[in-house]
This record gives sequence, structure tokens and C-alpha cells, in this order.
Amino acid sequence: MDWKTKLKQLFALISLLLLVSSCSISYKFNGASINYDKTKTISVADFPMKASYVYAPLATKFNDDLKDIYIRQTRLRLVPRAGDMNVEGEITGYEQLNKSVKADGYASETELRITINVRFTNNANHKEDFEQQFTSFRNYDSTQMLTAVQDALIAEMTKEITEQIFNATVANW
Repeated sequence: MDWKTKLKQLFALISLLLLVSSCSISYKFNGASINYDKTKTISVADFPMKASYVYAPLATKFNDDLKDIYIRQTRLRLVPRAGDMNVEGEITGYEQLNKSVKADGYASETELRITINVRFTNNANHKEDFEQQFTSFRNYDSTQMLTAVQDALIAEMTKEITEQIFNATVANW
């Protein structure tokens, strides 16, 4: 090889190295898009039960799951109050509805529904503030007692609602 070919190869290699080193690709698999330079803390208030039908373990399960999702999927530090982001609200609905009726006039399926009202404040960017309701429901066979299925259904629904709240507050999709 002559020196011109070697010089071209060296130039191509240096150009490739510069190009690769100047590019930066960042992936976030949890979907959170938080500017950690501005936002370091989050406060998640306990959501009280304001529904007409009360199942006491629901509030505890929901509050624990909501705090847990922010702890597991972000680098935000959970503080009791006055965080850079604030999430608060109440459980406004916990109800059963007859969903479908058999030929004999009795319900064959019942729907269990949970509704949560959320107020979100982003002290770093108040344009992202909102108040919104999130709902989840599951159907179960009417031959089953609610007490037999509600803990499993509540676990599924609180997971779904906490993911909806997480996406609405920090994913910014």
C-alpha cells in the first residue's frame, strides 16, 4: 500500500471515532422524563377514602403502591410534604355494578370499579399541573361473593391506576 491509501484509512478511522464519541444515545425504559437538575423530590400525600362504600384496606394498598412506583422507577426522593412535585387527592369511588343479566333476571356478572381524583403540582413547571380522575374496573362472576375476590381485584386495579398516575405525572407522553 502506498502512503496515500494509509492516510485515507487513518483519516476515515479518526473521523469514525470522532463521530461515535460525539453521539450520545440515552434510553429510559421506565418512561419517566424528569429533569433531575430541577426536580429532586416528590411528596405523595395519603389519599383518604371519600367513597360512599368503604373498604378500609383499599386506601392503605393504594397509598403504598403509589409511593412505591415513584421510589422504584425514578431517582426522586420521597419527602413528607413540599416536594418539587406534589401528588395528592382522594379515593372518590369504590362501587359494584351489575354488568350483565341472565335470562332469569339475575345478574351474571358484577363490575367492581375504583375512581381516584388526583391533583398534581410540578413546582419546577406549573404548566404540567393538573387535576384529573383515574378509574379502573374488573368484572367478576356474580355467583362469587365480593369478599372472596376483592383483594385480588384491588391489587390489579391499584397497580393499573398507579401506573396511569405515574405516566400522567412524570412520563409526559
